[in-house]
Parts: sequence; structure tokens; C-alpha cells
Amino acid sequence: MTPPDSAPDLLVLHAVRITGLADTQVVAHRYGLDPAGTKELLLDAEAHGWVEHTSFAGTGGWSLTERGRAENERRLAAELAGVGGAGEVRDVYRAFLPLNALLLRACTDWQLRPTAGDRLAINDHSDRAWDARVLRELEEIGDGLRPLAGRLGSVLTRFRGYDTRFAAALARARSGEDAWVDRTDVDSCHRVWFELHEDLIATLGLDRNAEP
Repeated sequence: MTPPDSAPDLLVLHAVRITGLADTQVVAHRYGLDPAGTKELLLDAEAHGWVEHTSFAGTGGWSLTERGRAENERRLAAELAGVGGAGEVRDVYRAFLPLNALLLRACTDWQLRPTAGDRLAINDHSDRAWDARVLRELEEIGDGLRPLAGRLGSVLTRFRGYDTRFAAALARARSGEDAWVDRTDVDSCHRVWFELHEDLIATLGLDRNAEP
């Protein structure tokens, strides 16, 4: 059975939530929505006090207000209850947490390479063996993600794509593009993982700071 699609207004609000701060094009692109229609839905959400647009030093984007976060979580909970998927998503989330700890450690090791005199020494990526180990760990994490993403995608179509995006980012990192491990301005392993994490806690109405 094909899982249901989410409503466009929910997807727009949720795209703002999981991207953090994004312009209209990025919000539309996140779920393959029409940019013009996305702009109208963002303006409607702004009128309700759910999103706000900020600009600074030539950059800017949409973000959720506190009312918007509450509305987003209300809609996500109603959607999940409607498809009877809460139990499955909770089970996936529990399986996700150990992988999350491994991902955080791998990203730290990508950014830092302790030395005898400095345990917080920046990783300059001159030690290819060190980096190769981190990339192998990320590959194992990607292997663990694949079945979890499949389970999520069987609940709602909006969950699909995390595993393929992670694999694509890792492939670019393996080809020598170091930024695709942890940079936030590209669709890196870390960015994909952050979005998935935010997606899970928003969908389940959890507090990231209260995680074990």
C-alpha cells in the first residue's frame, strides 16, 4: 500500500521547521513544491503568526515562531494519528538514538584530531588514515539508517529520501569534497542527519534537550 502524501500547507510549515531558516525557494525545494504556491502559503502562515521573515546583512529567510512550532506539532500529531503510524515512528526513533550518538562522534572526529599537546586540535585533514576511519564510520551509520528510512517512508511519503541524501553526501565526501561531511550550507551528512532528527522529534512532539 502506498503511504499517504501530506497536505501542502503542512509541508510548507514543516519545511521551515526542519531547515531552521530558509528562503522561499529552499522551503519549496525541500518537498518539491511549487515556489509560487509555497510563497502564498508562507504569507498565509505569516498572517496567522506561525512564521516570520527576517533579513540581515543581505541574507534572510523564514523561521517558525513559538506559535508556529506548536501549530506544526499539532498538525504532525494529527497526521500521524490519522495514518496509525505513531508506534512505528516511536520505534524508529528509539533505534535512531544510538546511531545519532555515533554520528555526533564521527562529526567531532572530522572536525578535531587530538594531539599530545592539544586534545582540541583542529583536524587539518592531512592525516588521511584518520579521515578514512571517520568515513568508514559514516558508511556504517548510513547502512544503519537505510532500514530505518524505509520504515519511516512506509508510514508517510514526506519521510522518504533521508537515506539517499545521506549516501549522496557521503559519496561526495569520499571523492575528496570534505565539506560534504559536516558543512551546513550544503546537503552534507550532518545537515541531512540534523533534519531527520528534527523531523522525528517534531513528529513525536518531543524535546531534543530532554533526550537520554
